Amino acid sequence: MNLPNKLTVGRMIAVPFFVGAFMMHYYFVAFVIFILASFTDMLDGKIARARGLVTNFGKIMDPLADKILVYSALCLLIGEGTIPAWALIIILAREFAVSGMRTVAASEGRVIAAGMSGKFKTVLQMIAVPLLILALRFDSVYLLMSAGMWVFWASLIATVYSGCEYIIKNKDVFSM
Repeated sequence: MNLPNKLTVGRMIAVPFFVGAFMMHYYFVAFVIFILASFTDMLDGKIARARGLVTNFGKIMDPLADKILVYSALCLLIGEGTIPAWALIIILAREFAVSGMRTVAASEGRVIAAGMSGKFKTVLQMIAVPLLILALRFDSVYLLMSAGMWVFWASLIATVYSGCEYIIKNKDVFSM
């Protein structure tokens, strides 16, 4: 297994530790784990492209590891009453729609790469989550919660936009 794939697996292994720390209200520990795991997302892609280590495992597992990390965090934030559950439902609906379209396309031998708007959505989510976790840790700092919520709402808008863009650009998948 190459280094980028090890980083991806490491990100997946970090999730239970992140969840455990969060659930025990060790918010700063959860914050650090989330930041480190998010950093591996950026790092594994850069290394894979720079060294020609792009693999099918990485193409599939890297975005899956991101989703497991981010959506675990969003579920926990719902449990704390920080974000509304309906927002996660919108996010998950987009993910299921995109994944379904990718599966149909793949069954026809077609690979649909992630678009920039989808990557932007992920970056916004990976910024919002640690801000919101820190806001829970330092509950008297209104600015952290406010900033985290603004970035979260921006990520939700980016989620809807990227989902619509994905469907429009790949509408021919519906006729396969």
